[in-house]
Amino acid sequence: MSVSDPIIEQRPLLVDPAHPALSALDPVLARIYAARGIDDPVQLGRRLQELLPDSQMLGIEAAVARLLVAFEQQQSILIVGDFDCDGATSTAVAMLGLRMLGAGTVDYLVPNRFEYGYGLSPEIVDVAATASPDLLITVDNGISSIDGVERANARGIDVIVTDHHLAGDALPAACAIVNPNQPGCDFIAKSTCGVGVIFYVLIALRRALQARGWFKAQPPNLANLLDLVALGTVADVVPLERNNRALVWQGMQRIRAGQARPGLLALIEVAGRRREQLVASDLGFAIAPRLNAAGRLEDMSIGIECLLEDDYERALEMARSLDDLNKERRGIEQEMQQQALELLGQLSLNDRELPFGLCLYDEAWHQGVIGILASRIKERVHRPVIAFAPGDAGEIKGSARSISGFHIRDGLDAVAAKHPGLLKKFGGHAMAAGLTLAADQLDRFRDAFDAEVRRQLQPEQLQWRVQTDGELPEHALNMALAEELRNAGPWGHQFPEPLFEGRFHLLQQRIVGQRHLKLVVMPEGGTLALDAIAFNVDTLVWPDESVQRVRLVYRLDINEFRGQRTLQLMVDWIGVD
Repeated sequence: MSVSDPIIEQRPLLVDPAHPALSALDPVLARIYAARGIDDPVQLGRRLQELLPDSQMLGIEAAVARLLVAFEQQQSILIVGDFDCDGATSTAVAMLGLRMLGAGTVDYLVPNRFEYGYGLSPEIVDVAATASPDLLITVDNGISSIDGVERANARGIDVIVTDHHLAGDALPAACAIVNPNQPGCDFIAKSTCGVGVIFYVLIALRRALQARGWFKAQPPNLANLLDLVALGTVADVVPLERNNRALVWQGMQRIRAGQARPGLLALIEVAGRRREQLVASDLGFAIAPRLNAAGRLEDMSIGIECLLEDDYERALEMARSLDDLNKERRGIEQEMQQQALELLGQLSLNDRELPFGLCLYDEAWHQGVIGILASRIKERVHRPVIAFAPGDAGEIKGSARSISGFHIRDGLDAVAAKHPGLLKKFGGHAMAAGLTLAADQLDRFRDAFDAEVRRQLQPEQLQWRVQTDGELPEHALNMALAEELRNAGPWGHQFPEPLFEGRFHLLQQRIVGQRHLKLVVMPEGGTLALDAIAFNVDTLVWPDESVQRVRLVYRLDINEFRGQRTLQLMVDWIGVD
């Protein structure tokens, strides 16, 4: 199997970088903002006062009305969460927020993915019922839990659904549904994730409680939860449109100031990061994987308990356990990735002969790691990928990751419509989804999925394209610009971190760690020697002493080592020039 080098193209300008409101900025930053549609820094939307009003979110009034009853009667509330980072932060925010506001008994339950699977299933309702709750609140799940809500209603337990995933043809018969993506909801920030939705519910609830004279003194400051809201938002890779940017920016300021939950600060420590210098991408690449490892390999409860813990030393112990789980997860993932690449290699196919929609399965694969595996393979072959692992008896479970232009959840819906009964269940959003099949239907599904992807995508859409912010002149390769870009975000999905391209002379190259390529490069036509690093390179290709010149796609970064701060290029792609 071969994978083509990317087509590298400069990101087009959406507005004029010479706009007067951008004139005070470094010209490089002005161009970066202009390529992201920002012609005035005010549009970055970093202030909490600029958040969209919660009144626009359908169902929030009904949710608050039911919660007011629960507060006034001090009813028992049970949070039903999910086993990823958005689910963990949603659960923690719900627990902490409801307690801050003065709820009675509040507890949580997260389904074990290996025993119960995802969401509020009837079986999970039966487990929840043993705690005799008066009210169930789903966070980051529930919009497709029709049978689960029906079981809760039959047991006399009210349900409030808070979710952000796309709804199916029918909605659960809950007493309230708060989901910006449900039909009829006018809330324009459709990319709000699970933790953002429950945060909005808490804001509306606090206002209603305050109007009723509930608080004897100053109402609690829910902004203290924004560190967790930021973590969940970045980890779920939702678009960082204006509303989400405000949530993440405010959360990042609290983290940098040391005003975060002890558990989050502990996770930052075990990840080897400094909170004062933390950026949004650190949440996604360093913190979230350690939380996710609990849900992938064991039980997400340890991750949630870490976030809820008030004592730093106890939180640090849990963070170290999560770090150990993440190391175990990485080992499993690397083995599975190698197996997947061997499967592709056995096909003896090049780019043009690969299926448009790729399905991979191995009976030894771990159900908790197939999502990461699908992401890694998608990055290599640049097409929608579904990785499957054994599920319940006679079933396999798949985790899907997609590329721009193919909405994976809608694609699965189209397959299900054309082949009734083929998918036992599925759900998700544009770029990621989960599904369950009968094991003996994999070949049939593989063909149907590939056909649907071919129907929607043209071959050129499968070509790997990398958009950059152009080349930097040598004088711009400095710490000051790196620092300015670091503080100019938050950067994230659909508001991408600045990425540059350039040709360089290769002065030094060596492998550090297991698969990281440490470089010293000099800009073509320049005199400045620069450190650079490329992670997880193919060690069969690099280092290559015969290579004298390289083309790099990179980000400006500041490397901190033993108290020294130096400029470093973080290489996203390296090619022989």
